[in-house]
Amino acid sequence: MATYSIDRRAMLAGCLGILPSLSLGRSSAAEVVRASAGTDGPVAKAPHGATDCHFHTYDRRYPAAGGASLLPADALPDDYRGLQRRLGTSRGVIVQPSTYGTDNSLQLASMEALGRDRFRMVAVVAEDVPNAELKRLDGLGVRGVRFNLSLPGPLTVSSLKVLAPRLAALGWHCQINMTPKQMEDEQALLSELPGQLVFDHFGQIPQPAGTGSQSYAIIRRLLDRGNTWVKLSGAYLRSIDGAPGYADSGRIAAAFVAAAPQRIVWGSDWPHPTKSNDAKPDDAVLFDRLADWAGSPEMFSRILVDNPAVLYGFPPLS
Repeated sequence: MATYSIDRRAMLAGCLGILPSLSLGRSSAAEVVRASAGTDGPVAKAPHGATDCHFHTYDRRYPAAGGASLLPADALPDDYRGLQRRLGTSRGVIVQPSTYGTDNSLQLASMEALGRDRFRMVAVVAEDVPNAELKRLDGLGVRGVRFNLSLPGPLTVSSLKVLAPRLAALGWHCQINMTPKQMEDEQALLSELPGQLVFDHFGQIPQPAGTGSQSYAIIRRLLDRGNTWVKLSGAYLRSIDGAPGYADSGRIAAAFVAAAPQRIVWGSDWPHPTKSNDAKPDDAVLFDRLADWAGSPEMFSRILVDNPAVLYGFPPLS
């Protein structure tokens, strides 16, 4: 562990000419956190109001949806508080995972336990969800609907066309997770959708093609329209280079930051449901990589604080 920590410190120190005002030395105390490798806090200090825009909770007391393919071990609000202490974040966005289909009750309960003044949620709803239910969820702090199109589930590509106008009328966004092939097939539809679009997990840009891929070109065109956001979550999901540098993911992140600095957010993807218990990433490493990719302390703060406040409607910091 000591060698690994020194390596991370050296990697960030090598960027000091770019990030002169980031604090070196651990920004928070070491802590064991369920579903996260390592124990050290990040080297980069989290700014006041730093927001983790993508995480989930799991609880075996809540039934999984029929046919659910991801059935992770329990990961509870108290566990997530440990991750907050370790990283230094203070706000968050809890995202309904595919495991529970359209039953949002666990994530709603988790948001309540964590504190609705500092947390928002992205739900999953049926295509024919009543307006009254959308209004109820809005009052509870929901600000978007996730279309996890990479897995079988209650929503499909055609659901985007049905729901996007209704969500836009509420001021919500469509959070989209789709494969590169789906993105290529549906680029015309994506360009016509009203309201805000948020692509999570780096837009699932394939490697090693990266910024030379069709998927990247499609998202870049959508970013230029002004209504699209990218969530830098799950840097490990398509990375070939892997930890601790995730250099290939970093090149994509830096390109997105340069293209639309006002519409980039970050998420931990804790508890990393696609990874087995013995292969969880180190969340402090992921946090430090964001500091590298942001390119400046000001952009690091913008991604973690200012941009999430706009997208999710967080109140002014006190």
